[in-house]
Amino acid sequence: MRLHPLFSVSTLAAVAAAQVDYSQYVNAFMGSEGPTPGQGYGGGDIFVGGARPFGVVKFGIDTTAANWSIAVLNGGWTPDGNVTAISMMHESGTGGAPKYGIIPQMPLTSVDPPVNILDNLTYSQPRVGNDTATVGYFKTSLQNGVTAELSASQHAGIVQYSFPSGEKHILVDVSHYLPGNPGDPSPQFYVGGEIEIGSDGKSYQGYGTYIGGWNNGAPYTVYFYAEFSEAPSIAQTFSGVNTDPMPRYQNLANGGISEPVFGNQTKVTSGPMNHRVGALFSWNDGPASQIVSRIGISFISTDKARSYIDSEIPSWNLNDTVADAVQEWNRDVFSKIQVPIDGSANVTNLRLLYSSLYFMHLMPSNRTGENPLWDSGEPFWDDFYTLWDIFRCTVSFYHILQPEYYESMIRGLIDIYRYQGFLPDGRSGNWNGLVQGGSNADNVLADAYVKGLRGAINWTDGYAAMVKDAEVVPYNTYDPTDYSASTKEGRGALADWLELGYVSQDRNTRCISRTVEYSLNDFALSQVAAGESPGDQQKYLKRSAGWQLIWNHNQTSLNFTGFLAPRFSNGTFNTSGYDPLYCGECEWHAISYEAVPWEYSFTVPHDMETLIDFMGGPSTFESRLDLMEEELTLQQFKPGVAVQNLGANGAGITTLMNIGNEPDFMTPYLYNYINKQAKSVQQTRSLTNQYYKDAPYGIPGNSDAGAMNSWLLWQLVGLYPVVTQPVYLLGSPWFPDLNMTVNGNKTLRITATGLDKGYYVQSVKVNGQPWTKNWLTHDDVMVDGGTIEFELGPEMKFWETGEVPPSPGHYTL
Repeated sequence: MRLHPLFSVSTLAAVAAAQVDYSQYVNAFMGSEGPTPGQGYGGGDIFVGGARPFGVVKFGIDTTAANWSIAVLNGGWTPDGNVTAISMMHESGTGGAPKYGIIPQMPLTSVDPPVNILDNLTYSQPRVGNDTATVGYFKTSLQNGVTAELSASQHAGIVQYSFPSGEKHILVDVSHYLPGNPGDPSPQFYVGGEIEIGSDGKSYQGYGTYIGGWNNGAPYTVYFYAEFSEAPSIAQTFSGVNTDPMPRYQNLANGGISEPVFGNQTKVTSGPMNHRVGALFSWNDGPASQIVSRIGISFISTDKARSYIDSEIPSWNLNDTVADAVQEWNRDVFSKIQVPIDGSANVTNLRLLYSSLYFMHLMPSNRTGENPLWDSGEPFWDDFYTLWDIFRCTVSFYHILQPEYYESMIRGLIDIYRYQGFLPDGRSGNWNGLVQGGSNADNVLADAYVKGLRGAINWTDGYAAMVKDAEVVPYNTYDPTDYSASTKEGRGALADWLELGYVSQDRNTRCISRTVEYSLNDFALSQVAAGESPGDQQKYLKRSAGWQLIWNHNQTSLNFTGFLAPRFSNGTFNTSGYDPLYCGECEWHAISYEAVPWEYSFTVPHDMETLIDFMGGPSTFESRLDLMEEELTLQQFKPGVAVQNLGANGAGITTLMNIGNEPDFMTPYLYNYINKQAKSVQQTRSLTNQYYKDAPYGIPGNSDAGAMNSWLLWQLVGLYPVVTQPVYLLGSPWFPDLNMTVNGNKTLRITATGLDKGYYVQSVKVNGQPWTKNWLTHDDVMVDGGTIEFELGPEMKFWETGEVPPSPGHYTL
């Protein structure tokens, strides 16, 4: 499907209170496709639809998978699938098995055979023409002649259906959800529900309960209340046998898809056999007409779901909600970074900037007031999918731009530990999981702590939560994803870490990536311990050097010596056929996850001093970094052997440096550590120009809840954060003048003189003073605001004469 015009009439008409409508520069389809036009595989897997910043509701279409081997359903929208429903909840930018796609409606113009309303493949609809998406607005036209336009608030949605003449039906199938690959170990399922039609016939309410999905989550229940702008001619409930094949549970999977049973009851419940339930609303045949529906959802009750319609979408006019959405996005997000938008502005760069801000504010979900599990008075957040992705450079932006939201997030994470035992690494559907590597909420907390975030955060409890990650082995979940240890929370390979100081290959999966991540996790603890428990600081600092124990100083690859390597529990390295260029699919049972050991060998941000020494010194370190950026060909490898295939995570990328995976986010900036900042600028600019575009294939892989977008955003601003440290590396800004709101109400101004001539740094001033370091601290400009003045030019100039960025975790075993 070819894509959209940027502007929708509804959005433009909705530019209300905002003095400048930055939303006009958002490309809501950026990342919607991969390298193959018309397919989502290898793309951002983004959500396309109606949403607010950190909203619970992400209202959009659900589509079918044209080919399960390249399916990307998590955002609901795909470029090539048929529409099966318009549903209230989605993730954005995430890989793995789908989650959500629940609380649906589906407009139909016939329910006659072969349509079976219990089988959405019998009524799914191809789309006609181009979908349209802008901030707070989405429009699609179906083959059956129905056009659907929608918008959303924080907890509710509004959809306007334009029906052709003839039959008009809206199907509500409570059992609907986004399906996963039939061979996936973590599919989601409907396990029960209820629906009741209101006495006026034009409203309905109920709940659905679902289980599983990406994180193999426990059952969770979502309540709903919905109403139509006009009463239907007929409103009838139905039920049907639940025939979904649910592993490890009794069901009627062998019976095939049943036919629905309609009754004259206004209320139907799934019953003891988890029957599917729903309702069909029908309007008399007649001329073309519009029907509007408003839907609210809640994790607490149907009454609360209804209250959200009253408080958040009081109008039946779709454009009113669109206008309110645009105003909220401009006020709370876009206006916090202001750049020139006059006739001389580079519109492509404007669109990259504001699109990035948009996508990094879709997740996690702020469910404060919607916690069904406990009542603590603390904020409640969900859909951290995953902290493993966003800890590297996304949360650092939240800290700067959204300090109130971010403080609330940190409090929510700590409260999850209080009531559920562990901090999450990932979380969705009110359930911790999955854990891809380390306990990376530790990094998030440490990053906030060292940058001075306090407010109402209980850091005593926060530190206790981190210590639990570091000292208590979580119970084995026996998850089919990886039976060897917990995939739900904590550090599954912690027993090795405590005994050996590293993760061994013979006892655990992902031995290399886990060792590297556990090292940074323990450095994070040492940072917080410095203030909360000084007696522990040295203990965790020493443990953070564990990565050195799997550094094989004799391992060679591509004419370099010294790499991370798998090590057995008896202390010997596994050198049998080992090549740092390969990881064995880079999945759950491999030696490293989502990146090869060549890449992970650069990911020690807390102790770059030791790493550079281990790699052979600054000159050799520089040569290794250079090679990471080169286009590698088969001739550079063994005859007949190609580079590691990373599937969707490496689609279209031909360098060892894979900017489509988070472990490499900081790598192109590492030249700063040898005072060759110009090469950091050269490499990051090259990567950005090659892999980020104002286009459907606009980001290099899954957006990962906006992680990819935040990497681009830092690039455009001209800085890069070193996670768990109050340090920012200097890059090169893309705008001649940029004003960013920091710390709530302060301003950081970044100017770039000479940008029209070139983008290499010639000199820098910070707060008006000449600056000789290629880095600065949080206190320098992020607390009270300040200025960074770049003088740019066409020549690579080694301008920095000051000390290199710090290595606060420097510790040699």
